[in-house]
Amino acid sequence: MLMTSWALLLISLSSQAAALTTDGLSLLALKAAITLDPHRILDSWVDSDDDPCAWRGVSCQSGRITAVSMANSSLEGYLPSELSLLSSLETLALPHNRFFGQIPSAIGNIRSLVSLDLSNNDFSGPVPSEIAGLESLVSLDLSSNQLNGSLPPAIAALPRLSGVLNLSCNLFTGKIPAAYGNFPVAVSLDLRQNHLSGEIPQVGSLLNQGPTAFAGNPALCGFPLKYACSQPVANANPSLNVSSPTLRSTAEERQRRPAAMIPILAVIIIVALVSVLVLQWQFRRRRATAAGGKGMLCKKGKGSPSLNDRREGQNPDEIYVAVDESFDLELEELLRASAYVIGKSRSGIVYKVLVSRGPALAVRRLSEIDDGNDPDDPFRRRRTFESEAGALGRARHPNLVHLRAYYYAPDEKLLIYDYIPNGNLFIALHGGQKAAVVGPAPMMLPWAARLAILKGVARGLAYLHECSARKLVHGSLKSSKILLDGNLRPYVSGFGISQLQRSGGGGSNQQPVAAEAGYAAPEMRSPPTQRGDVYAFGVMMMELATGRRPEAGMVESVRLSFKEARPLSELVDPTLLKEVHAKREVLAVFHIALGCTEAEPEARPRMRTVVEGLERIGPEV
Repeated sequence: MLMTSWALLLISLSSQAAALTTDGLSLLALKAAITLDPHRILDSWVDSDDDPCAWRGVSCQSGRITAVSMANSSLEGYLPSELSLLSSLETLALPHNRFFGQIPSAIGNIRSLVSLDLSNNDFSGPVPSEIAGLESLVSLDLSSNQLNGSLPPAIAALPRLSGVLNLSCNLFTGKIPAAYGNFPVAVSLDLRQNHLSGEIPQVGSLLNQGPTAFAGNPALCGFPLKYACSQPVANANPSLNVSSPTLRSTAEERQRRPAAMIPILAVIIIVALVSVLVLQWQFRRRRATAAGGKGMLCKKGKGSPSLNDRREGQNPDEIYVAVDESFDLELEELLRASAYVIGKSRSGIVYKVLVSRGPALAVRRLSEIDDGNDPDDPFRRRRTFESEAGALGRARHPNLVHLRAYYYAPDEKLLIYDYIPNGNLFIALHGGQKAAVVGPAPMMLPWAARLAILKGVARGLAYLHECSARKLVHGSLKSSKILLDGNLRPYVSGFGISQLQRSGGGGSNQQPVAAEAGYAAPEMRSPPTQRGDVYAFGVMMMELATGRRPEAGMVESVRLSFKEARPLSELVDPTLLKEVHAKREVLAVFHIALGCTEAEPEARPRMRTVVEGLERIGPEV
């Protein structure tokens, strides 16, 4: 394995392979290091060739070897240091073989290497620190080996790593280096199934990883795992999350309770469900009769939501329900899917979930709050949560995010939505939310697009207030809760979460979701009110017209500008000043916004009135 021994070998071969390039001699060293080749992959690697570019598994460009790919070939052997002589090599892919020994430190000399895949072999020992020399490396996969020691900080120094970093299924120990938070958000990080311990550093891109990236490390704790570091974690399974099948194993553990209770509870839950369905049917009939004169505002979208109960197991304390009859994704499929954090707030964590069939989903994992209910009455808590979630599922409007399904267990509550792919209104207006994290740049939103967004949001809110089954309140409206699709069509998200958490939350001491500073009405009522939603929407109107972030004092500043009759150019977003034709429309929006942000709640208009006012501005959208 030493460089000198292979140098002697190459010298001995030089008389037979005098015409073979240096690249070819390096590959002959690899062939000599392989002791088993059952599929005769390397038979074409002969020293009598002038050019190794015709050899099996080898790719060249301009006469230099750029790729060596031999996956699933059952090769057994070790990697010689002479591979470092392949100075133009960009891809080294040897997964699913039986290579053993340590990864040679000389591999760090291949500065041109872009992709290194040594996964599913028998490599052992630590990862050499010289790997930091791979300055062109984009993807690194060392998963499913027997590598040990601490996670190499040298990997964090790779300047171009932006694809895959997979160190899963090894024997790494110790803490996760804080420097791993310096990776770009686009890096697909996987540290599963090791022996890592301690708190996950709350820095940089580590905050954007889903819990799947850290599953199978029982001594790890902290966000995004379920277990805080103050809690005992030695026997905990930190992969209990939306993207891990251990949620299913938790359900199986609950099934080990005395079997005698199951038939009794099953009868109770069936009776309750039948009662709920009958009441819903009667309620829908009454609403169908009454809604005839409400006009287009209360017209539902295509398709009617229906409760389609699909339980996983027999436990009455947990339930998985599709509120849309067209949603046929099984719970197991959802739990096996890859998940990535795309949002975090007081109400919980939102993941983008990539399922094997169909479009991506957004899954909200609810934080738990102290709802005052008896924690020893799981049936009541589950029934109340189910009732509130069902109400959210029946809220169907073209400008509302569609709830497709939900999962309830005493210690896990998930809401499954359609994924809206184009970010949110806050980012579209202001760019990335945190200066420390490189985020997307703001969009150049013309006035026509902003006005159309305001109209869509107003319609969605008016539907919630007047046409939904519970006359729902949003409770935490802000521009980051307005999602945009590829056509800039707005979708109101996050509505009804306050009520849902109060109905079925857990046992922590968190407070219910409330309006954020800048959007919060002066009365700051709890529970939230529809009048508070109107105030928050008025702030959002000012936000779109001024282009300013909605900080405390915005409403007073706008009021003062109108009171002192200051020029519109001092108030409106500078990017809109060139749209001279829109000045009258901007002024009209400001006047509606001033009415929505009156200090006295009763002086504010209803959302239906706001919709009517906006519809009279500009072309109909």
